Amino acid sequence: MDYQHIAPLAQKIKTNVQKVIIGKEKEIELVLAAMICGGHVLLEDVPGTGKTTLAKALAKSMNGAFARVQFTPDLLPADVTGTRVFRQQTGDFAFVRGPVFTNILLADEINRATPRTQSALLECMEERQVSEGGVTYPLEAPFLVIATQNPVETQGTFPLPEAQLDRFLIRISLGYPTQEEALQMMRRFRMDSPLASLESVADMQELREAAALYASCEVSEPVMRYMAALCEAARDPARVRLGPSPRALLSLMRACQALAAVRGRDYVIPDDVKELAVCVLAHRIVMRGMHAQSAAAFVTELLSTLPVPTEEAL
Repeated sequence: MDYQHIAPLAQKIKTNVQKVIIGKEKEIELVLAAMICGGHVLLEDVPGTGKTTLAKALAKSMNGAFARVQFTPDLLPADVTGTRVFRQQTGDFAFVRGPVFTNILLADEINRATPRTQSALLECMEERQVSEGGVTYPLEAPFLVIATQNPVETQGTFPLPEAQLDRFLIRISLGYPTQEEALQMMRRFRMDSPLASLESVADMQELREAAALYASCEVSEPVMRYMAALCEAARDPARVRLGPSPRALLSLMRACQALAAVRGRDYVIPDDVKELAVCVLAHRIVMRGMHAQSAAAFVTELLSTLPVPTEEAL
């Protein structure tokens, strides 16, 4: 595979997923971009909007392994990563792999688990490995965590700490369908779910090759300066208690490269930065004051005030 094949590959997967998920073209592209650049996705939305269905459809489309873990207060770290068990036949301990050993892991309602269990995902998400009993077990690439949480119901939940939020490349929501999309959904699901008969259109090797190629997407000096200026402005100490980290800046650049590749371009444009800034940066920002504007509104405001690189500069 060469760079030119990334966009057709992404288009095949997106078209296949849209047999099940009506509309939501942009959101599917963002999830694909996250997978290609090795990021993870936090889906924050009310129940029933298709979060689980999206993850399953994506896994089936690329013939990947899929695992779903329902996070609850009594879930233990070993229930996610695996644990060592004693085997009487051999008289020694053997590691039994947990559901994290997959290609797409759906961490459903992640904020219902205790911080101890939430933290079990940190090493998996960042280092792509599990450490147990002094032994390191690598996770197979591609590895994508799609975590969900309900932004409305907060009783009995444990909000994700900033360190774990920073591990997610993007935070998005699917939202409710339009009336026309709702009609299409009812027609398509009237007899049976199309997810059951969904066939794969790609394989793991193609995704791995795309992940190795996307970084060749060109990012010009003016666009890099634009990203750096945006992150610096988002650390305004008068309004912000915690601003975007250097990891956030690099995540923004890589997400822009992957999205450009998904859309068939070999270069990043300022519009990519504008499109991705809120979903990459907002969940990493903690605002000051009880009645402060939301982080998403703050990033949107910055985008409207910062000078954008012109075509001549690019």
